[in-house]
Amino acid sequence: MVASDSARVGIIGGSGFYELLEDAREVSIDTPFGGPSDAYFLGQIDGVPVAFLPRHARGHRILPSEVNFRANVWGMKKLGVTHVVSATAVGSLREDFKPLDIVVPDQLFDRTKARPSTFFGDGIVVHISFSDPFCATLSRAVVEHGRAVGATVHDGGTYVCMEGPQFSTRAESNAYRQLGFDVIGMTNLQEAKLAREAELCYATMALVTDYDCWHESEEDVSIEQVLANVRHNVETARAIVRSVVPALELEADCACRHALETSIITQPDLIPGATRERLDLLIGKYIR
Repeated sequence: MVASDSARVGIIGGSGFYELLEDAREVSIDTPFGGPSDAYFLGQIDGVPVAFLPRHARGHRILPSEVNFRANVWGMKKLGVTHVVSATAVGSLREDFKPLDIVVPDQLFDRTKARPSTFFGDGIVVHISFSDPFCATLSRAVVEHGRAVGATVHDGGTYVCMEGPQFSTRAESNAYRQLGFDVIGMTNLQEAKLAREAELCYATMALVTDYDCWHESEEDVSIEQVLANVRHNVETARAIVRSVVPALELEADCACRHALETSIITQPDLIPGATRERLDLLIGKYIR
């Protein structure tokens, strides 16, 4: 990475987004938390500097529980990104959320087990507010532009994040429905938490691929079905990104951009020097 490498909008997703970027180039970034999933692809969409990162690496080589979420989000922050749009495949837990629909969730429920989901510790305690885990302003823009390009977009819903890589049992799927959850996936919980700690606006395009395994009149979820619907969803997601990115008010203030302002609990003079140095990108402006 060189000083000129920067972006304002980040896209995290699967394959199919590279072609959106004008004058795309690859940039590798080192982080205090190890290597990101892949190189970042930097380019522009209608003049807006954009960074794209394939969450599971090119060729889909990284399991959901193997994704280095901390490095992925840190890299976006280091590039200067302020807004991150995630594209992710999900199963539907509702009859009216059909395969090929898109859900822009407003809530999360954690069913993962032991994934790192904070930048902090090692002598610094931070408690961010996470009652509303997605940026409302960015989510609203994704909904509006999704509908404008002709997609069926559902505004709001709860995304339950499971460990994987196996899909749900039938008992689990029915239990999630009874709890009122709307879609199920394997990646967005950690991304959302870390984006908030990094003071980034974050929203998700949850691309419905199947009905999980609860739906009695549908076949049980299979990887063949998922991949076929993913391919259909990619073009829709690309159209939304192409539409929404140039319309974002990137300079507008947002509560997401001040998430750490009152969340650092540890006295600054008690934060170990090595920790302070490692996390300067996040906390430097608050503890100098």
